[in-house]
Amino acid sequence: MAIVYILAHFDDEYFATPLIARNAEMEIEQRFLYVADYADPVLATRRLAETRAYLARLGVRAEHIVHVGAGSGAWDGQVHRHLPRLHDLLAAELARIETVSRLFVTAWEGGHMDHDACAALAVRLSGGAPVEHFSLYNGPQLPGRLFRAGVPLTENGPPIRVRMSSREWLTFAAGVRYFPSQARTWLGLWPVMFANYLARGFGYQSLRPARVYERPHAGPLLYERMYSVTYAEVAAAIRTAWSPSSSNEIVRRDQKGSNLNV
Repeated sequence: MAIVYILAHFDDEYFATPLIARNAEMEIEQRFLYVADYADPVLATRRLAETRAYLARLGVRAEHIVHVGAGSGAWDGQVHRHLPRLHDLLAAELARIETVSRLFVTAWEGGHMDHDACAALAVRLSGGAPVEHFSLYNGPQLPGRLFRAGVPLTENGPPIRVRMSSREWLTFAAGVRYFPSQARTWLGLWPVMFANYLARGFGYQSLRPARVYERPHAGPLLYERMYSVTYAEVAAAIRTAWSPSSSNEIVRRDQKGSNLNV
C-alpha cells in the first residue's frame, strides 16, 4: 500500500515536507511521480538529483522517485497541453503499484498552470482513492506579480492542520538548501511561505473531484498575470482531455498480479 504524489516540477515536493515527514514516521511507502519535461537535459538531471537528495533525507528510496514526463515533450509551463499523454504515462506507472491508498497533489489554486493540471490528473486517476492537495502559491485579489505562498485557498474548503515542533519547523525551513539550481526562485518564495506558515501554520485540503472544473477563485489568476496563460485555455484543455462525467480510473494489481481498473 502506497501514498502517491503527482507533481509537476522537481522541488514541488518541498511544499509537502510536513506530509512526507509524517508519512515516513509511520513507515508508509511513498511514491513521487513528476510530469513536466525539461528542454535542457542537463538542468533536468541536476534538478532530479536535488529532489532525490532531499527526499532521501526524508526516507524516500530513489527508485520510488520517477520522472514520468521525461521525453514526453510536456515542457515546464505546458503540462496542461499534454494531458492525454501524461494521463497514459501516469496510469502505466500507477499500474506498477500494488495498492494506492491516497494521492497528494499540488493544489488547484490558480498559481501555476502546471500545478493545476496535476490536480486534474490526480482526480482523473484517483479511482475513488482520497485526493488531497497542498498549496504552493496563489494570488487572489492581488495585482501584478504579487502572490501568497503556502496559504490554502478558502474556496478549497477548510484546511487540515499538521502540528509541528519547533525542531521540525527549523528542519523544514533549512531544507531549501537542497535546491541550489533554483536559488533565485526560492529567494522570492521562501520568505513569503514561511512568513505565512508562521502566521497560519501548515495545512492541506481534500480535493473534491468537481473542483477541477471550477475556476480556482474569482478575479485574475496568478498564472494569468505572470505567464499570460488564461484560465479558459487550461479549462478547455482539461475539458477536452476527458469527459468530466466519465468514471475516474486507477490501475491497481490484485493479489494474483492481474491489472484491475476500479
